[in-house]
Amino acid sequence: MTERELDAAGVIDPALREAYRHCRRLNARHGRTYFLATRLLPVERRPAVHALYGFARWADDIVDALGTGADTARRDAELAALERELEQGLRDGESAEPVVRALADTARRYRIDHAHFADFMAAMRADLVVTDYADYAALRRYMHGSAAVIGLQMLPVLGTVTDRETAAPHAAALGVAFQLTNFLRDVGEDLDRGRVYLPADLLAAHGVDRERLRWSRDTGRRDPRITSALRAFERLTRGVYRQAVPGLAMLEPVSRPCIRTAFVLYGGILDAVAEDGYAVLHRRSVVPRRRRAVVAADGLARVAAARLRARPAAAREPGGVPLTGAGPVGPRMVEEVA
Repeated sequence: MTERELDAAGVIDPALREAYRHCRRLNARHGRTYFLATRLLPVERRPAVHALYGFARWADDIVDALGTGADTARRDAELAALERELEQGLRDGESAEPVVRALADTARRYRIDHAHFADFMAAMRADLVVTDYADYAALRRYMHGSAAVIGLQMLPVLGTVTDRETAAPHAAALGVAFQLTNFLRDVGEDLDRGRVYLPADLLAAHGVDRERLRWSRDTGRRDPRITSALRAFERLTRGVYRQAVPGLAMLEPVSRPCIRTAFVLYGGILDAVAEDGYAVLHRRSVVPRRRRAVVAADGLARVAAARLRARPAAAREPGGVPLTGAGPVGPRMVEEVA
């Protein structure tokens, strides 16, 4: 599938093709939900998504380099080196780093605002020194660079039926909603990294602080005050999803199945956390495979419908819909997406 994606995207240079392949591997390894949702995009747009997410995952890996002996100073130096490489790549279109080379090519092809990448790198640097947030306003300032700009980077790739400025706030909200979902799911893992993303004032309103979270994580014991705080954070997150909803209809029809599938699957993580009794300090909640398969099947049906509507009536083949660029549609792909 990789070669077909690159051919469709018009990526010819061998080194650049390998750079995109590298990004695809990073995206597949780290972002399973969104990687699989990307399979629902038109084939020619997938490499750009892999480049954007591959770069984000690579930078995030530097920040979260646990168990490698990399102290804060070393990670800071690695981020600084990456940022210099990024600036040069965006300026010249060339880089010795495959991820930067693919990202620079994607930014050029889709005219993505370079300020989004600078804001993202600023958030990554903050993660090296900031370990908690006093309130939601402070967390939102951080998430502008760590999450909202991801949605804004994606928007030119997905395309819109409105002007981009109208869709932008909803795209940013969706990026934030996805990250808030990850924060809730990963409370325990983030705590082990020394970070608490749940706002301190929200925790305090329920009688919880970092020490209480640490106690629960270390002992495996539950506390109704923690459950109450986590439930409140879930409600806050669902509110951000509601802010993102109008943006789904603003996307080009062929892009909607991908983003809607990601929307439903990420929202399903919230459902799984609630169904698991908010036990995120002790284990990771996952969306059941059968539920993922149902969402995938719905996404595939929407892809078929969108491609049918987009194809001129005279070009439709009798007896079926030729899903040019859609890839194989059937039980096997449902299984892969699930």
